[in-house]
Amino acid sequence: MTIKDLKPAAVFAIFDEINQVPRPSKKEEKIRQYLLDFAAKHNIEVKTDAVGNVVMRKPATPGHEKAPVIAMQAHMDMVCETNHKDFDFETMPIKTIVEGDWLRADGTTLGADNGIGMAAALAVLTDDTLVHGPLEALFTVDEETGLTGANNLGDGMLTASMLLNLDSEDDAEIFVGCAGGVDTTCVFTYKRSFAPTDFHYFKFDLSGGLGGHSGGDIHLGRANANKLMARFLYNLSLEHEIALAEIDGGNLRNAIPRAAHCIFGVDTTRKEQIVVAFNKYVAEIENEYTGLETGLKFDLVTVDKPEYAIDHDTTKALVEALYSAPHGVISMSRDIEGLVETSTNLASVKMLGDNQVLVTTSQRSSVESRKWDIARQVEALFTLAGAEVTHGDGYPGWAPNMDSRIMHLASDAYEELYGVKPAIKAIHAGLECGLFRYKYPHLDMVSFGPTLRDVHSPSERMYIPAVERFWGQLTRTIEKVANL
Repeated sequence: MTIKDLKPAAVFAIFDEINQVPRPSKKEEKIRQYLLDFAAKHNIEVKTDAVGNVVMRKPATPGHEKAPVIAMQAHMDMVCETNHKDFDFETMPIKTIVEGDWLRADGTTLGADNGIGMAAALAVLTDDTLVHGPLEALFTVDEETGLTGANNLGDGMLTASMLLNLDSEDDAEIFVGCAGGVDTTCVFTYKRSFAPTDFHYFKFDLSGGLGGHSGGDIHLGRANANKLMARFLYNLSLEHEIALAEIDGGNLRNAIPRAAHCIFGVDTTRKEQIVVAFNKYVAEIENEYTGLETGLKFDLVTVDKPEYAIDHDTTKALVEALYSAPHGVISMSRDIEGLVETSTNLASVKMLGDNQVLVTTSQRSSVESRKWDIARQVEALFTLAGAEVTHGDGYPGWAPNMDSRIMHLASDAYEELYGVKPAIKAIHAGLECGLFRYKYPHLDMVSFGPTLRDVHSPSERMYIPAVERFWGQLTRTIEKVANL
C-alpha cells in the first residue's frame, strides 16, 4: 500500500503533492508558488502579503452568504531533520512509507507538521459538495523558526471572525490555548591558540537520540545531546586539562538536540585514563536512559592534532555554562492538570567565524512573567560565564476562552460523528494563534488536527485513521458555522 491508496483520498493526494515540494523554514518560495498555481488551477481567489503569506478565499454556498466568515490556517514550512547525510531538503522530495496504520518518511521528517493542515484546507476549497459560509484559507511562512508570517501578517489578509488552526497533533483533542516563547542566544568570543603538540586528541560523538519537539515532548525526559556532551567534558575537566578544538550540537531552537560532537585533547600521558572515563560514562548514561533512549550511540576515536584550539579560560567557562544550564520542565500548570507551564531547551551549540561559539536556548511558558523569568535566569548564567546574551522578540501565549463558540461547535461536530466528546486542552508548544489574537483581539479560535508522533525528528509519523476523523471534524464544523 502507498499514500495514493489512503483515505480521505483528496486530502492524501494533496499531501503527497505538497511533499514533492521543498519547503524548509525561510525558504518557502517553491511551496508558495505551488499554492499560487493551485489557486490558479482551481479558479480560487488568492492574495499574498509582503512577507510571503498566502490567503485564498471561496464564496459561500448560495443561501449561506450571511454566515460568519471562517478561516482555516496552516503554515507552509517544515522542520528539516534527517538520518541521511546526503539528503537535501532544498531540492529533494519527501519519500513516504505506509507502515500499518502509520505514515512515515524514509529517514527524514515527514512534514505532516503542518503539511496535513495545508492539504486539508486545500481539499476543503476544492470540495464542491460541502455546504459552507464564506471561507478563507491562510498559509503562513516560517512558523517553525520565528513565527515570521504570523508576526507580520499583512493588513486585510484575514477578514474572518472565526479561525480553525490546523496545526495540532492529537486526535479527539481541541486546543484553546498555548504557551508563549522567547529565544535567548549567548555568544562566547574566544582567543584562538595553537593546539598543544604534546596532547593526544579525541573526537567524542553522540548520536541517535530521540529528540523531538521542545514544547510538546519536553516533559518526556528525553536526552539532550548538548547536556550529555557537556557532562562528559565537565567531568573530564575535574581531573584533566583539556584543549577544546571543536564543539557542535543540535540544530533547531524548537527541537530537542539528538546529536552532538566535540574534538578535544589531553596530555598524552592521560589518554588511557580518558578511555576508561568514557567507558564509565557510557555505562552510566545507558543505565539512566534504559527503556527510553534505546538508540543512543557513543563513540570516542583518536583524531589528528588540529591546528588550533579554544583558549583555556573560554573552554572552562563554556563547558561549565553548558553543564549547569537548565533544560527541561521548570514548572507545571496549576490550572490544567498535566500541562507543562514553563520549560527551557538548550537547543544548539555552534562554532562561528570570528572566533565565536553561539549557544541558542528556547524558553516557553503559558505565564508571560515566568517565560521571562526563566529567560533571564539563562541570561544571568551565561553572563556570569562571560558570554554576550541577547533575547529575541518572543511571541505571546494564547489564553483559553472556555466560552468560545467555535470551540463548542468543533467539539459537537466531533462528538456527533464519532460518539466521543473531545478533550479541551491547552498546549505547551507555541501556536500562531497567540499572534493572531494580538492582531485580531476578537477572533474566535480553536486548534485541532490528526495524531502525529515524534514531530521535528526523522521518526515523525502520522496515524492514518485519525486523518479521516480530522477531515470529518473539519468539514462538519464548517457546515455548522454555515448554518448559524
